[in-house]
Order: sequence, then structure tokens, then C-alpha cells
Amino acid sequence: MMKYSRLFFVVLPALWLGTIALANGQGSSGTAPRGPTYTKDVAPILFRNCTPCHRPGEIAPMSLLTYDDARPHAKAIRDEVGEGHMPPWHAEAPKGTFLNERGLTDEEKQVLFRWAATGAQKGDPKDLPPAPVYPDGWAMGKPDVVLEMEESYTVPADGVIEYEYFYIPTNFTEPKWIQAVELRPGNREVVHHALAFYRAKPDLQRAAVLRPNRDQMVLPPPAKQGTRPQRRDQTPSRLLASYAPGTNPQVLRPGTAIRLEPGGVIELQMHYTANGKAATDRTKVGLQFSKDPAPREVRVTHFFNSTLTLPAGSADTRVDADITFVSDAVVWGIFPHTHVRGKKWEYMLELPDGTKRPVLSVPRYDFNWQTYYMFKDPLQVPKGSRLLSSAWYDNSAANKSNPDPKVDVKWGDQTWEEMQYTGLLFSPAIPAATPQPSGGVR
Repeated sequence: MMKYSRLFFVVLPALWLGTIALANGQGSSGTAPRGPTYTKDVAPILFRNCTPCHRPGEIAPMSLLTYDDARPHAKAIRDEVGEGHMPPWHAEAPKGTFLNERGLTDEEKQVLFRWAATGAQKGDPKDLPPAPVYPDGWAMGKPDVVLEMEESYTVPADGVIEYEYFYIPTNFTEPKWIQAVELRPGNREVVHHALAFYRAKPDLQRAAVLRPNRDQMVLPPPAKQGTRPQRRDQTPSRLLASYAPGTNPQVLRPGTAIRLEPGGVIELQMHYTANGKAATDRTKVGLQFSKDPAPREVRVTHFFNSTLTLPAGSADTRVDADITFVSDAVVWGIFPHTHVRGKKWEYMLELPDGTKRPVLSVPRYDFNWQTYYMFKDPLQVPKGSRLLSSAWYDNSAANKSNPDPKVDVKWGDQTWEEMQYTGLLFSPAIPAATPQPSGGVR
């Protein structure tokens, strides 16, 4: 039989009592907690900044909606916040530059650090604010209409899956003004990313505002076709929405909306990734209509450079792309996209007189968190300006996400290939009012 000193029987119950007191949100003396508590200090921070993603059914790996959810991750929260990984925000700009900026104040960070350091105490349940209420299944809120793939798609257990295309008729008999749009995968485990295009013949009549650099936007033919047709016809298309790791629903500011012409079709471009077991997916597109009787039109487009080559082993290759504005315009948001070798982005606006000014810097690009950067004060772009994009890539062995640093990398759809792609939300400028002659209209 093991022998125990009298000290053991004195100290161990004290430790148990101390642990019980901490679990109940009290210090060892039974007085007020010796640090921040979940109910009073931490829950408000998590509710405001974290639970939109950290809740059941969303993209984050764990829920943070309750104390029991959050308590086991107290140290991980401290580390992720301290290292700047959470909340995920990768642009560098003065606070207030972007409408959708994610971030914590220094005071909020210190609360989380001290909470983890002092036992992650629960606190008094009376201090707990009401938990946020989220719509069931749709981050943007309840859609006015849901458009769904007409049948489920079976994703094989393994192998490379080329892009698949699905077509969903809208049956719109009149123009629709869209205030918000969300792509909702039926199975997040196998949907790597998805794009929703809108195809409608009246779009042929839309006035041109942008002129892309055709020398850069020359797509190579796919090495292999998917099992579904890539195009139903040659009806022009516009990018309507995207889904990728970390992408939020597209919610436009009040007074603006995307116009959809009648008779259009939603074209889904789906990138599936096998995960070792067969699965099915049936992705949906949710639309909310504008309540404004005469909203300002927002258009969605993109530009890219498909001629890129990243030399094997290169740790700092730069690839540029640009687009020209042939009319005055307003830019609402910019969406940079590369694959796993991308590490940094910069955007400059070159004015007609040749002067340049920075408009977006993303020094810590993260493929796992792809963001549409929405300007609080939209960019006013005069006719003849160019938007210049530059992306930097790390194709070396030092990049832990690099699938193979020994090969040159070119443009391609799969994540082991690369892209230099920019999404753009813009509007034609509103012409200044024409002065009326004195004495009224004649």
C-alpha cells in the first residue's frame, strides 16, 4: 500500500475546493473573481466578433455560443488572437476604411488574454447578455427566393474532379433588383468553392464601363472536361456571387442593388474536392430583393492574368493585371483571389494624368479566408483611369502549403495550380445635373 504524508490530505482537498470555486466563477476565498469572466466580459466580445462563423452549421470548426463551448478553447482563443489570426482580417489600412472590417480593440484582446490566464472563469449567470439569434441556414437572413440545383451531384470518393457546371432557370418575368445574395453549399466538406453567374440576353445592351486587358485574360483550354456541359449557349454572363473558404454573403449597402434581367439562368461553376468517401451536394442560391423603389445599380465583374508562370523554388514572384475605366465610375469593393502560393496583394489606382495612389493592401493574404473588401467611402474613378493589381507568390519549400516546390506553376482551376484573379463591384457614375437656364425651362 502506498504511504501518503499528512500534507497530501491537507493540500489536495484545498486544491479541489479551489478548482470548484474557479469553475463557479469565484476566487479561492469565495470573493469576486480575480479576472475577467465569460458572462460579463468575454461573451459580449465573442457574440459580436466570433459567433457569425463559430456556431453550428457554419464554416468555423467549433462553436463559441456558450460557456461550455468556449471554455475548452480559452488558450487557443488567446493564441489565435495574439498571433493575429483571429478575427480573420488581412488588409492593412486605417481603421474605418472598410465597411466589413473584422478586428478587436486592444482592450478586447487584453480581456481575452487575461481570461485565459486566470482560469477562464464563468462568472455570474445574471451578467450574461442574450445570445445572438441567427437565421436558420442563411447568414444573410431569410431569402425572398431560393434557387437550387435541379438534382443532387454525386462527388466520388477520390480522384481529381474537373469543374462542373449546373444551370438553374429563374423564371423571372420582369427585372429584379437584388439587395443580397448568398451561395449555400449543400455539403461544405466537398465544395471547395463555387461561382454563380447570371445569363440573360438583355445584358447584351448594357453600356460598357470597363475595358479588360485582353492580352492577360487568355484562358487556356481545360485539360479535361467535366461530366456536364460548360456552356448551354453564348448568352452573356455576369458574376453574381461566390463561395469560398471565409467568404461572407454579398450584402449591398442601402440604396444600391444588382439588377437581374428577366428570363435569366443561374450558371453554377462548382469546384468539388474528393475527401476519401463518396458524398452528394445540392447547392442553393438565396436572393433578397431590394425594398428601395429606385436603387442605384451595382455591377459585378472581374479581371485577371492567366499568363502567369511561377518558377520552381521561387519565393517572391510578382504577377500584375489591370483594367481600364472607359467611363466615370464608382468602385464599391475589391476581391483578391489566388490559391495556396499567394502571399500578398496590392492595388493602385492610376489616374489619367499618370499619378498613382494606393487603394488596397493585403500583406497577409490567406487562402483559407477570402474576403471582398468593401470600402466605407467608395472609390471615385474618373474616365481613363486604370486599376492596377499586383500579387506575390511563394513557390518555395519554405511555404508549408506548397503542394510541390519543384515544379513551375501556371494558371489553372485546381488548388495546386494558381490564379491571379480580382472580383470587382462597381457602378457607372451618376452624371452631374445639367444646369437649367435662368427663368426656368423653355
